[in-house]
Amino acid sequence: MNICIFLPNWLGDLVMAVPALRAIREATGSSAYVVGITRPNLAGLLAGSHWLDEEWYFDPRGDDPRFGTATLIEKLRSVHWDVGILLTNSFRSALLAVAGGIRKRVGYSRHGRRLLLTHPVSVREIHGTRRYIPMVDYYLALAQAAGFPSQDRRLELPLSPWGTVCADRIWRDLSLDSSDQVVAMHVAGAYGAAKSWPFSHFVELARMIATRTSASVLFVCGQRERATVQRIAREVNHRRVVSMADHPLDLQTLKACLARCHVMVSTDSGPRHVAAAFGKPVITLFGPTSPIVTANPTVQSIDLQIPIDCAPCSCRTCPKGHHRCMKDLSPELVFEHLQPFLIQQNMRGAA
Repeated sequence: MNICIFLPNWLGDLVMAVPALRAIREATGSSAYVVGITRPNLAGLLAGSHWLDEEWYFDPRGDDPRFGTATLIEKLRSVHWDVGILLTNSFRSALLAVAGGIRKRVGYSRHGRRLLLTHPVSVREIHGTRRYIPMVDYYLALAQAAGFPSQDRRLELPLSPWGTVCADRIWRDLSLDSSDQVVAMHVAGAYGAAKSWPFSHFVELARMIATRTSASVLFVCGQRERATVQRIAREVNHRRVVSMADHPLDLQTLKACLARCHVMVSTDSGPRHVAAAFGKPVITLFGPTSPIVTANPTVQSIDLQIPIDCAPCSCRTCPKGHHRCMKDLSPELVFEHLQPFLIQQNMRGAA
């Protein structure tokens, strides 16, 4: 079989699509030719896996013609596809599947694209009238509709030799020891400013960890958060509070670093799903988004969200201007939930 999969465009969503990709590969075996179409900035996330035979990159807003619309359509037309599975909800992806000559097109019938799909899937028929649906289940149900059922909801990601080498160097450069407890922290999310925790809260929490425990703090980041985490580390001014800001920020390196951390504290952002894929306990700071949608099954997790009337609002910026859903989530409360994980791991190490 030749299978084309339009993959999610966001880091966390792509991690949560892994159970669906695994289901497709396990059902078809190694004889199938499976291609995933995704954004260039997500290159390396699935490196080392066997779920896809190839990744094709598509960036409709970029300047590189290699990742443009015309190039993708030409590549799609060069293969006789048995099925195209649209994990994305956009009208654009359905239009591309039609233009690319994919005869069997399976996807959710949303955003006015029902007539572009040969096998439209109704959200209501599959998931009922629920407002919030865990993305892992959302993607698994679509794989099942395409003929590849699975009940395995585990998140997982492979490591690559390149990422491991880079992580070794970072640990050495930042004076982190392999026996140290390391708390990974991530400060922002691509969704919008409303998901961000205040700068001063991160400073205070990092200082609590460094002064009240023996653990180290590693701030992971992308290009956009580089300056912010540098400022936080300078503000805390403690030898056990460090950041990746001056090191390679590719996804293979991020995976390898999170794989050797012990616990993660994060906003509702992509890196927390990467940590969950390596079985790490995750404390997530929720504000405008629902914990149900981005739930990480089969791992230890604590979702912290202040119970106020306007949350979750799903807005990119606070419509009321007070941002209480994140400001009122205190560093003391987060530390109170983090400390038992560190104590538990210390006891295991002593045993």
